[in-house]
Amino acid sequence: MLEKAISDNGSRIDYKDMTKSLQQNLSKLQLKMKEKNLPVIIVFEGWGASGKGSLIADIIKMLDPRFFNVYSTLPGTETDRRYPLMKRFWENIPAKGKMAIMDRSWYQELAIARLEEGISEEEYDRRIESVNVFERQLTDDGYLIIKLFLHISRQEQKRRFIKLREDNSTKWRVTDTDKMRNKNYDTYYKQFDDMLKRTDTEYCHWRVIDTTDKQFTRFQLFNILVSQITNAVNSEPHYPIPADVTTMFPMQKTPLLSEVPLENKVLKPSKYPEELKKCQKQLAKLHGKIYKKKIPVVIAFEGWDAAGKGGAIKRLGAAFDPRGYEAVPVAAPEKYELNRHYLWRFWRKLPKTGHITIFDRTWYGRVMVEKLEGLTPEARCAMAYREIDEFERELTRSGVILIKFWMQIDKDEQLKRFNERMENPEKQWKITDEDWRNREKWDLYETAVNEMLEKTSTVYAPWTIVESNDKLYARIKVMNTVIDRLEEALKK
Repeated sequence: MLEKAISDNGSRIDYKDMTKSLQQNLSKLQLKMKEKNLPVIIVFEGWGASGKGSLIADIIKMLDPRFFNVYSTLPGTETDRRYPLMKRFWENIPAKGKMAIMDRSWYQELAIARLEEGISEEEYDRRIESVNVFERQLTDDGYLIIKLFLHISRQEQKRRFIKLREDNSTKWRVTDTDKMRNKNYDTYYKQFDDMLKRTDTEYCHWRVIDTTDKQFTRFQLFNILVSQITNAVNSEPHYPIPADVTTMFPMQKTPLLSEVPLENKVLKPSKYPEELKKCQKQLAKLHGKIYKKKIPVVIAFEGWDAAGKGGAIKRLGAAFDPRGYEAVPVAAPEKYELNRHYLWRFWRKLPKTGHITIFDRTWYGRVMVEKLEGLTPEARCAMAYREIDEFERELTRSGVILIKFWMQIDKDEQLKRFNERMENPEKQWKITDEDWRNREKWDLYETAVNEMLEKTSTVYAPWTIVESNDKLYARIKVMNTVIDRLEEALKK
């Protein structure tokens, strides 16, 4: 791709007036972005001394500072490395109507990491896939991503380095790494070119600009920005046809909820204290071991209202060191959360290595309550199965142990528990009008859950259905399942 960099081919055109007009258009477009709730990400990648900083400065002069952020991407810190690769980039995606300008980006984890960190070819391939998935998920959600690679020749880069070093106020900008990359220009050229080709997708193309002529570069930059943002604000939402996830990902078959026997899944109350103590003692030991081994764990709970999620979470939490786990209750998203991709708020809550995060309800709200209550367009909900399977694959590939529970009760047991809550002043806060409304849609929810189980119970992130008509049995099954999964992970 680099050989096709856009250049002015030595023409003598004066681009100043044309550039000025484009700059004024960009300023006006920012208001239209806000009105249209269009989130925009502008990615600057390229060679050292290719002009990223000055071009970003040219852009922000034309923009209202309340509606954009500039991020300079440095190499990942030790703390960053304790989370899945894409977490720190998910955290910085802009809200609807706003812009994020990236002075380098997630692409530093690809070509540069391959050459300078020595990541394997296999890991490089995985990271390419992670980046392509990340960008596709955002563009499917309405984001506009404009990717710019600033290209210069080896000779031009060397000339600029010399000029920078001649001035005491700028010589600090030329590092030993810059010199090394210029010396090995051909090697980096080949790796950059491979990266660009493999991440130039139908939903997110690269624009490579030869920045030798600075006047032409500024014109080309603003021409690309104005053109792409204009097209985006004038376009209506388009949702691609959902992919068949059952053929894309390795699945583990789960039964229909109606096929799950509940009547014989009970535990005698007299045996419960002993079983509880044994499980919690074992979990405490395992927590210490996964902390030492730096294994991150995510435990996700879904289930019917009043199925016992809170009780199971409470017993798990009592076994873990409180310094090493967090329980995250998931309610309806706040306005600032609705203004971003729905997975954003879950990426932000992922545990670092050696820690545990327990989600009381999860990202599966997209294919249940949002779908059935009409809170999200049906076509957009249908796309979520693939996004969720990709999200969970990303977590497990990064070393996260992901344990998912569906707490299953029957309709009669739910009614019994609802009534008990209504009669108990200390538990009345647990029952809401929404719980009763959801109960009226039991059959619709059951159909949605069956589809969810079928399409998201993957080999790497299978569902465990917990028979929960008997609370004591359910709590012990949850703890034993977590014990088994952690022991299995430690053996590996």
